[in-house]
Parts: sequence; C-alpha cells; structure tokens
Amino acid sequence: MKNLHNTHIIAQYRSLHMALLEIVAVMSRPQRDDALIRAAGIKLDRALFPLLVVIERFGPIGVVDLADRVGRDHTTVSRQLAKLEALGLITREADPADRRIRRTAIAPAGKAMTDHIDRARERLGLAVFAGWDERDFDELVRLMGKFAASFKDVPAQG
Repeated sequence: MKNLHNTHIIAQYRSLHMALLEIVAVMSRPQRDDALIRAAGIKLDRALFPLLVVIERFGPIGVVDLADRVGRDHTTVSRQLAKLEALGLITREADPADRRIRRTAIAPAGKAMTDHIDRARERLGLAVFAGWDERDFDELVRLMGKFAASFKDVPAQG
C-alpha cells in the first residue's frame, strides 16, 4: 500500500510544484506589491513592505530569522530595519533569552499600516476566489495549512 501511495505522490508532486511556482511568481512580482501598497492607501517603499508584514505576522523576530523568511541577506535587512525604525513602524528590543540579540517588533503605526494592507489583500482575495464554492475554498485553506505544517517539519536536503 505504501508504494502505491508513494507512486501517486511522485506522479502528482511535479504538478503541485509547478502550481506553487506559479503562485510564488505572481505573488513575488514587484508590480503586485506596488498595487497592494496603492490599494492599501499607504506610502511605503516596496523593499520595506514584505519586511513590515513579516514582522507583524511573526514578530518579535531576530534579523537572521527575518532575513531567511524574506530571502535577503541579513546585512541588507539590517539597513532596511533602520529605515522602518526611523519611520516609527517598528521597534527593536533586546531578546530576553540572549541580550546580545535584538528582536524587531511592530510599532502601533506599523500595525495600523499592516491593517490597511490586510484589508487591501482581503479585497484581492475576494476577487481571486469570487467563483469558488465555499466548500472548495474551505478545503483549500485546510489543505494549505496541513501542507505548510508538514513542509516545515521536513528538513531541507542537500
């Protein structure tokens, strides 16, 4: 039974991977971020946009973890964090477990900005899923959550 299961997964995995690549390509387009920033009615440099969102979702967060999550070098992220801090959108604090590490957290002004982004993203989502059946959408949400949890548990192989 297990071999049959594995054969099915291998046969479908390429299609799943291609679908994910398409989604990531669309979501990673600079024009998409620009449009979302405009739709949110905020003024923010496109390069700072993903950092602010990740900090709000996963913060307080260290610079190395943040850099990994956005796929950028930690020195670049450090410079960009200084800009976000100067704008009053984030705060930085010492990590209670290791005082040498500084964690970044969302500031009230940054939270207000990500709230605007969330509302704009929700409007986009309503357009994307307008023709979907509720059960299909609920199943997608459930399966994507399951996929994300499973994917995190498998170490990268070289």
